[in-house]
Amino acid sequence: MKSSESSTPKVMLVGAGPGDPDLLTLKAIKAIRSATVLMVDDLVGDGVMRFARKSARVVYVGKRGGCASTPQAFIEKLMAAEALKGERVVRLKGGDPFVFGRGGEEAQHLREQGIEVEVVNGITSGLAAATSIGVPLTHRNHAHGVMFVTGHAKAGEESLHWPTLAAAAAQGITLVIYMGISTIESLQDGLLQGLAASTPAGVIQHASLPKQRHVQTTLADLAGMVRRENIGSPAIIVIGDVLRATNCMNQAPELGMIQGIAA
Repeated sequence: MKSSESSTPKVMLVGAGPGDPDLLTLKAIKAIRSATVLMVDDLVGDGVMRFARKSARVVYVGKRGGCASTPQAFIEKLMAAEALKGERVVRLKGGDPFVFGRGGEEAQHLREQGIEVEVVNGITSGLAAATSIGVPLTHRNHAHGVMFVTGHAKAGEESLHWPTLAAAAAQGITLVIYMGISTIESLQDGLLQGLAASTPAGVIQHASLPKQRHVQTTLADLAGMVRRENIGSPAIIVIGDVLRATNCMNQAPELGMIQGIAA
């Protein structure tokens, strides 16, 4: 069923959160239920799809680092084509569309085609990952701010200058690193140029899902711990003293936590 609410074509960029369907916003659920065409990212939790109408056409447009991915240009063209046909298009993304979700690129492309764009925020995985192990990303005694960064540079571009980020973190900024597992050795080496080897570090894989695992260690042993325990993507890396402000070291073993740093 095509939209008859407006003559202006429209696409909704909807954040599906970190995977747990209980973390969806009410607005996201309403958008999913209204869609006649759903374009779904690889990291959208299976439970989220139960809110889609049975008649909706679901197009899986997988995007995951290190794996075969649907070309971004194809996704953008398909969204525009379906919206211009009058379909109610929802682009469903893991986390938040505007936090490492390419939502900005997609919104720009759609608007250039004369298509209205509405963005529905979702809980970004960096926030959900820290919360899932009891870690506050800011704390009056430990961190005055938080910085979300990516460990995966765009093809052809240089990665972030980790010593510069280390200098910021040394001033009381928590670092939350997305897509950093494949480059964990180089980011660790760069951060050690400005942070103490004893700086707390944590990695959370599959945040908010039943298969979640996490490890906690020091910056000096970060890459080694990740490799030894076979922590893979998708995972969030948290660096900073906020990891001292939690009882996560004493949480139940079903969280899959490996004790690698003294509380």
